Amino acid sequence: MLKTGSAAPEFELFSNPDQKLKLSELKGKRVILAFYPADWSPVCSDQMALYNETLKFFLRHDAQLLGISVDSKWCHMAFSENHNLHFPLLADFEPKGMVAKLYEAYDMKEGECLRVLYVLDEKGMIHWGYNSPVGINPGADGILKALEGLDKSLNIKDELSFDPTR
Repeated sequence: MLKTGSAAPEFELFSNPDQKLKLSELKGKRVILAFYPADWSPVCSDQMALYNETLKFFLRHDAQLLGISVDSKWCHMAFSENHNLHFPLLADFEPKGMVAKLYEAYDMKEGECLRVLYVLDEKGMIHWGYNSPVGINPGADGILKALEGLDKSLNIKDELSFDPTR
């Protein structure tokens, strides 16, 4: 996994069949990267459904959720429509796993993403990361705690920069 405090590598991936998304387009927002092995697998389906239900809590922290796997943009579109997902699924399809490899979230043996989570701050720095066993849904608690930690650090900075004479 990439180290906390390091800059998140830039990438550009298809977010739907006609459009790509660049990580740098989200500067100024917190970003949750949820790498997962495959659309349609039972654990991945449960994980993405949970995040869809938790999305309102992520948005309260001004965080954009991005799901990433090596499935194609067409597979993502069908999966997203079937599960009524309200966040982008990014296709790390060609070259296969290029972004997952950058984020040390690729299983060379299986040829798919590992189940890895990252929370990025507004400047694109890695604030938190977690590598879950592939067969276990990591849930949303760790993500929410990381986002709350960012809120606390932001509040501390605001208090330190407060000038009562203004």
